[in-house]
Amino acid sequence: MSAGRAAVPLCCARRGAARGFTLVELLVVLVILGVLIALAVLGSGVAGPGRELHGEAERLAGLIGVLAEEAVLDNREYGVHLTAGAYQVLRYDPALRRWQPLPGKPHDLPSWAELSVELEGEALRLPQPVAEQGRQASPTPQLLMLSSGELSPFRLQLRERRRDGLSLWLSSDGFQLPRVELDGAKGRSR
Repeated sequence: MSAGRAAVPLCCARRGAARGFTLVELLVVLVILGVLIALAVLGSGVAGPGRELHGEAERLAGLIGVLAEEAVLDNREYGVHLTAGAYQVLRYDPALRRWQPLPGKPHDLPSWAELSVELEGEALRLPQPVAEQGRQASPTPQLLMLSSGELSPFRLQLRERRRDGLSLWLSSDGFQLPRVELDGAKGRSR
């Protein structure tokens, strides 16, 4: 090596070579971005009604848990009036000796979902939603949350209306709060 010339790195020695990404490198980046976007869509629940159905089941289970706690704390009786496509919270008014809906309208399920309920092993025939049957004078709850801390023992099924749709169960033995469980017959995971 001569004393007057500095060592030039090999990467910079070819000044005439074009700089940029190759087609293969660009395709790899596009594939990675596609996979990340697909994971984000699946994780956000946009991918289908199964995640929304699970959210509805968790919402109902949480509502029943909150009502059970409120019943004990307020020393009042609460109930849930169920229809095939909606549910509404009621509170017993001892002065009027009847169930009163809490302020607000019933919570409607998505049009593609429906629920059914069993009390003491017997399937109940649920009424039509309040909007379809007109204003009912005093709705009666099917599920009770008592001030003693007890609940109505029940099994509630929340499912997609299509034949091969997801089916979830909420159940309580009357003392424990309900949990959301996957219908074992389907064998599908959430």
